[in-house]
Amino acid sequence: MTDDGDVPRELSGLVVPLLGSLEATGDLFEPYRLVDGDGSVVVPVAAFFAELAACGRPATTQRSYGMDLLRWFRFLWALGVGWDQATRIEARDFCRWLQVAVKPHRRHWRHPDGDAPQSGVQWTASGSNAVTGKAVRGDRYEAATVAHCESVLRGFYDFHLEACTGPMVNPFPLSRQRRAGRTHAHHNPMDPFPGQRSGRYRPKVVTRAPRCIPDARFDELFAQLGSHRDRALVAFWVSTGARASELLGATVADVDPGQQLITVIRKGTRVLQPLPAAPDAFVWLRLYQAQLAGLVPAGRDEPLWWTLRRPFRALRYDAARAMFTRANAALGSNWSLHDLRHTAAYRMARDPQMPLTDVQWVMGHAHLSTTQRYLNPVTEDVIAGLLAFHARQRDGGQAAPPAMEYRAESLQILFGEDES
Repeated sequence: MTDDGDVPRELSGLVVPLLGSLEATGDLFEPYRLVDGDGSVVVPVAAFFAELAACGRPATTQRSYGMDLLRWFRFLWALGVGWDQATRIEARDFCRWLQVAVKPHRRHWRHPDGDAPQSGVQWTASGSNAVTGKAVRGDRYEAATVAHCESVLRGFYDFHLEACTGPMVNPFPLSRQRRAGRTHAHHNPMDPFPGQRSGRYRPKVVTRAPRCIPDARFDELFAQLGSHRDRALVAFWVSTGARASELLGATVADVDPGQQLITVIRKGTRVLQPLPAAPDAFVWLRLYQAQLAGLVPAGRDEPLWWTLRRPFRALRYDAARAMFTRANAALGSNWSLHDLRHTAAYRMARDPQMPLTDVQWVMGHAHLSTTQRYLNPVTEDVIAGLLAFHARQRDGGQAAPPAMEYRAESLQILFGEDES
């Protein structure tokens, strides 16, 4: 039996104004703050951010959580419901709205009227890139974004529930198959974890396979880079497997050409870790440093990467991504900076003389199961190997020994997970 409060809300005509914003303050104690439409700080979110900072979460985590909280508060402002008056009904309708809502379009500062030039990227009829095969990002929120919102908002209300500053019941409950409380709180360590979702409104997220750039495509992409700095960056990314933000945060003192090492600060643990790099990366780095000699500060604590135009500033992630986007546009591809990390991991994992535990250390993975994903062959390699197999069958009439050409994971990708 249901009451009137359980009747689904009509969301087709709901208009959610883009009120409020997430502002970067530049303050070490309060790097981000959420403000409403009048410019006033949203106090519950500020308290939650303070809790995150006390737990050692970096500023990037506050920004990621802040975007999810901004969507939630905009939804509540459109409904006229206070954040501490929200119930399971509002949480359910919010997750429904996220799955069909159109993402707000952020206009570029160079093209405020939205008349940005076309990138030249070509798409197939199925909506994937003709060069890379990667699917195009649509105008709707991805399932991973909805799942992240659900997890963040459940943690937000758990914090205020413990502090007795919010509603008495969390609007984002756990799954029906589980009692209230921490996920797997009474799990027997000798038993496997059950395959169930942690949140009632958490959508199912499909695990994406790592995307590797083929060697021929990488050579074409590398040839489109227009400066020694860009070549050095890409060479370091594809040889060390470092994340884009980790490498961009390096200083002059972090480079050791004699040992072929570059030290980065890991994103999750915030520890200093030296990473071996390819020799050609240091060659491009030296050419780039010689080009900017006398134009930028050369102290050991100064940033390693700078912009190439005056006034010289430290290179940020957005500028590096724009550089990579321009190289992609020349080829009509849509590779991302994170694909360079996948490419580095795939190359190392496919080398029989490279232990998988060493790859785990280089990549900074907490669990070996994360590194094992790179043992699965790329679809293009499986297709090429199978075509060669058919060619040998046609020419010689005898199949090659299975141990020489194919492995179990190749046949698994070809025939599906249930086949052996």
